[in-house]
Amino acid sequence: MSAVSTFVRRLAVANKVCADSYCVRIVHDVIVIVDVRNVPALTTQAFAQRGSGRQSDSSHSMAMAAAAAVGFAATAAGGVAHCEREGAVRDPKTVYGVHADNVMKMELKRFTSDCQPHDPSVKVLEPIEDAPHPEPRAEPDVVIKATSPAPDGPPADPNAEDSTHMTPEEARLEAATLKAKKHGGGLKLFSGNGNLSLSIEIAKLLGVNLGRATVSSFADGEINVQVNENVRGKDVYIIQPTCPPVNNNLMELLLMVSCLNRASARRVTVVIPYYGYARQDRKMQARVPISAADVARLLESMGVDRVIAVDLHCGQIQGFFGPRVPVDNLEGGIVGIDHFGGKDLHNPVIVSPDAGGVYRAKKFKEGLAYKYGLEDIGIAMIIKQRARAGAVESMDLVGDVKDCDCIIVDDMIDTAGTLCLAADVLVAQGARRVFAFATHGLLSGPGNERIANSALEECVILNTIPTTPQRLANEKLVELSVAPLLAQTIFNIHAKRSISALFK
Repeated sequence: MSAVSTFVRRLAVANKVCADSYCVRIVHDVIVIVDVRNVPALTTQAFAQRGSGRQSDSSHSMAMAAAAAVGFAATAAGGVAHCEREGAVRDPKTVYGVHADNVMKMELKRFTSDCQPHDPSVKVLEPIEDAPHPEPRAEPDVVIKATSPAPDGPPADPNAEDSTHMTPEEARLEAATLKAKKHGGGLKLFSGNGNLSLSIEIAKLLGVNLGRATVSSFADGEINVQVNENVRGKDVYIIQPTCPPVNNNLMELLLMVSCLNRASARRVTVVIPYYGYARQDRKMQARVPISAADVARLLESMGVDRVIAVDLHCGQIQGFFGPRVPVDNLEGGIVGIDHFGGKDLHNPVIVSPDAGGVYRAKKFKEGLAYKYGLEDIGIAMIIKQRARAGAVESMDLVGDVKDCDCIIVDDMIDTAGTLCLAADVLVAQGARRVFAFATHGLLSGPGNERIANSALEECVILNTIPTTPQRLANEKLVELSVAPLLAQTIFNIHAKRSISALFK
């Protein structure tokens, strides 16, 4: 019990109360620490039977019921002692989180209105946040003075050691520890070298610090990974896109996952804003690999517990991971909806550059119609024939775009050859203005220059891939941040909240 007594004493010092305010009980090898100030009196007869040799079923049930009652009451009153400081990770309260809360409230009101006429006896509970909160009871302020040793009398806690007071040096170290410990609830956020600016932005929104880790290369090109802080029992999130240089970023991600698992992290979640090798998702010809599935196998074999991605090239990539590894495929289109919703669009038409992107274009159309009340949005599709990878032989338009503002919606822009040809086809068919939106702006080779010289009015991309000075100099290129969406998703997963509500 010495370790428990020390923990209780430190807990009392942290909360500025007397150590007698906490009650310690052991129920079937489980240590329960309860704040007795906030918990009503409970029966403890079951605890007295612990010392007997054989315990009956009724005694066992009574003990478990008492433990459950103590745990429930303490949880309701906020009195259960945890080893981690909960609540330091703040809710980023992004527009997506606020939208999800509003959707849940609307569904609750709709359920209330549906139940009330049919069955008047049904009583619908109001949301907890709308209920009046009871007035907190006044408690005397407890002042802890840094003196050593205690001037007179034994310590108040009978299980404590000789001195329960901190010296000035201990108080200084305790204050420094609390100030540096901004990772609440056991959450740790790490980043590789793939997109450090995005990782820093996510960390600021969550109100935590990026974990201290060394991710570099040796002289011979091998990847060097070292985690410089304790992650035992933590929920770890690694932010690392596998964008160019693809192989280096992928190897950094694999080694970071392996390193954190060997360091006894409780759960490792990888946040992959851009999933490399995603376009090789099936065998288009003989004797070729399915690289997207092979990357999933590598991540799963390293011990990944969860994957968060943004606009996977194909939805079936989620199935390349086993059922033990859930995959959250976030829709980057909701970031672009807010951007284009503020524009004065004339007869808007959402255009898919290929047959496989019709579903993505349809979701973008539904988002604009729902959020901004644009009911007259059309949809069109371009059918393209490829001569080889990266080269388009012909394009045909399905739909009417005459005197319309067109928005080409795609998941990625590589060399921008298809995008620029699609813009020329739309202008030739009488389009008024042509915009483009893509989640991932690779802009390989001449991609940036092609967009600058194209018929596009504006090309909007997300910062899933780090930007370059050449992109910043392109006046037609607009970069939006996906950090609020990722930060809200990380918080919802860590707080065990819904993710699908962000996209309703």
